[in-house]
Formats: sequence, C-alpha cells, structure tokens
Amino acid sequence: MTAPAPTTQRTRRERVPAVLVLEDGRTFRGQAYGAVGETFGEAVFNTGMSGYQETLTDPSYHRQVVVMTAPQIGNTGWNDEDDESQQIWVSGYVVRDPARVASNWRSKRSLDEELERQGVVGISGIDTRALTRHLRERGAMRVGIFSGPAVADQAELLAKVQQAPEMKGADLCAEVATKETYVVPAIGEKKFTVAALDLGIKGMTPQRMAERGIEVHVLPANSTVEDIYAVRPDGVFFSNGPGDPATADRQVEVLRGVLAKKTPFFGICFGNQLLGRALGFGTYKLKYGHRGINQPVQDRTTGKVEVTAHNHGFAVNAPLDQVSDTPFGRVEVSHVCLNDDVVEGLQALDIPAFSVQYHPEAAAGPHDAAYLFDRFVELMRDDSKHSVSLMEGQRA
Repeated sequence: MTAPAPTTQRTRRERVPAVLVLEDGRTFRGQAYGAVGETFGEAVFNTGMSGYQETLTDPSYHRQVVVMTAPQIGNTGWNDEDDESQQIWVSGYVVRDPARVASNWRSKRSLDEELERQGVVGISGIDTRALTRHLRERGAMRVGIFSGPAVADQAELLAKVQQAPEMKGADLCAEVATKETYVVPAIGEKKFTVAALDLGIKGMTPQRMAERGIEVHVLPANSTVEDIYAVRPDGVFFSNGPGDPATADRQVEVLRGVLAKKTPFFGICFGNQLLGRALGFGTYKLKYGHRGINQPVQDRTTGKVEVTAHNHGFAVNAPLDQVSDTPFGRVEVSHVCLNDDVVEGLQALDIPAFSVQYHPEAAAGPHDAAYLFDRFVELMRDDSKHSVSLMEGQRA
C-alpha cells in the first residue's frame, strides 16, 4: 500500500495571493508565506545560502523586510537550538522557492509554520533576483507585504508603504535589548568579567566569550557608566543592534566615559559605529548595506583576507589612508571591505579599544574572524598585568 504524500505548508498557502509593494511603486505578486496579513519595513537583501534561522532571530533586523537571494529557503526547517534571541525580529520575509519538506534530524517544524506561529508576514514565488537587482540600483527602501484580505488597490497599498517610518533616524536599540541584567557564566575557569551593553545582542556573542573563560554581565541598552562599573569589569563590550547610530547619543556618552577610564573595549557592528562616534567620526547610511555570510574583509594588521558575516546598513566615516588624531589619542582603520572600501574596523593606538563592523561570532559561519575574541582576551590580560605592575610599584 502506497503511503499518502505528506501535506505541506507550501501546498496550503499556494492559493493565498500576496503582493509586495516598494515605496517607488515597483510591485511583485506571489503567494503568502508565513502569516497572512500586512507588514511594513525597510527592504534589504541577504546573500547567505544558509543560516536563515540565525538571520530571522537576529535583533539587528528589527523593522526590516529581508529578501533572501538564495533561490530555495527552508530546507532544514526550524529547530529549537539555533535561535540568536527569544523571537523572530524581521518585519517580513521574502523567498522565491520555499522548500516543500523540511529535511534535518533536528527540525521540529517547517519554516513556514514558525513564521506563522510568530505572526511574521511573508511572500514567496516572486523573482527575488529581479527584486535584489532593483534594490542594488535604487537602494534600500520602504516596502509593504500584503496577503489575503489585506490585498487591495495598488494606489491604496502604495500610500500605506509611503507612510511607514524610514530607517534613517530610527532609534531602535532599546526596543530589542534586555530589560534586566543577566549573567552568562564562564565555561571552565573564570578568567575575566565583561560588562556587555545589549543594543540587540545575539546569543552567540556571550557564548563565544564564555568559551574563553569570560563571565559576561549583559546590561540593558540604557545603562549608565555607573551601572557598567558596578559589575567590576575587566573589559566592556558594545553589541550589534538595529537602527541609526546617529540617534544613540546616550550610549555614545557612556562609551566616552569607558574610554576615558582606559578600560579594554571591544565593539561589534552597532558597537563599532558607536566607537566611531565616540572618537569623533561621523556615520552614514549605505545605499543597500552589507548582509550575508560571504563578505570579503581585509585585516590590515595582518594583511589576511577573511570571509565574514555582515548585517549593517550604516557605516563609520573615517579616513582609510591615515592615522587620525582623536580626543582619545591616535586611531586607525584596522579592517576594510574589499568590495567597496567601507570601514569594517577601528583600532585605537593609545588606549585599549578596538571594534569591527562585521560579526566574528557568526553561528552559521564563516568563522574566519573568531580570533577577534582572543584579541579582546589579550587586551584584558595586558591591562591586568599593567594594573598589577602599577600596584607593585606603589607598594615599593
């Protein structure tokens, strides 16, 4: 007796129409994927061929509609181990060809089921290559996805999209950060304590530190300098996060207080942009940003080219070809994107502080840049030795 063919989420959705409308009027029609309804955000594209679960649960994607350039998405379903946070943060999801059946031993349900469970409106069956080319040419822009009863007259849908808030000027980090401090204990022997400001932190970041003997105290985005030093940190970390770094004046002032105390500092993504601002550099919005797990970056301190994971729509405006004088001493650009010469890292030369724009903690890979956590450890170790020498000198 032949077993019946499995019913799938895709089959159930194929008859539900959906439409994607960009703020410049370009329209794509397909089928509902995930929840049925309407959603709005900034349209951006991600070039990763894997790691969609980590992408969806990355808080840095808050208020963005993510277009996947890989043609088929959902092959490995959804498991309960790979989330980077407690929920999906993307505003909407766009795929060309959803996998009909999830095939992985850890899978608990399909991607479509999880999107529906969390109320994430998506669309499938559209030409994502054409959409990506449009965004590359015109730039990231506001977008709306409408499905089922939400589908209406084109002019009405376009008007809704054009009324949605823009990403430039958006202050979002406090919306995704923890409300209460929590601690991620060191794995094995505890060597250092780090105060990590949560601006949209991913779960793998404190994990990477814990693996190196660091006890991580994760603090809310609006924490003060006093809150940070209350945990008696050996180092301070500022995380990735969503929104426009130009709005984060409070966090920039806190960081200046950390730099003034010469406490070892490490920043990732949004943290890199805030270090740039704290040092006196400006930030600006990229045309369409860097998002994916295949971006080439050169570490100028070693000359090595790394394949790296990115998720940023803003960048630091710092000179590439010279050492800059800042209120905290000399600073140089330590990493640069080889695709477009965007600043991908900063290194202070007179205080113990550095940052990168990309994601060395990337759970889905690549792992070329994991050594940056070791650099942070070395920075704290050197600072600890310096402090001991000063104390011994004072006793003498």
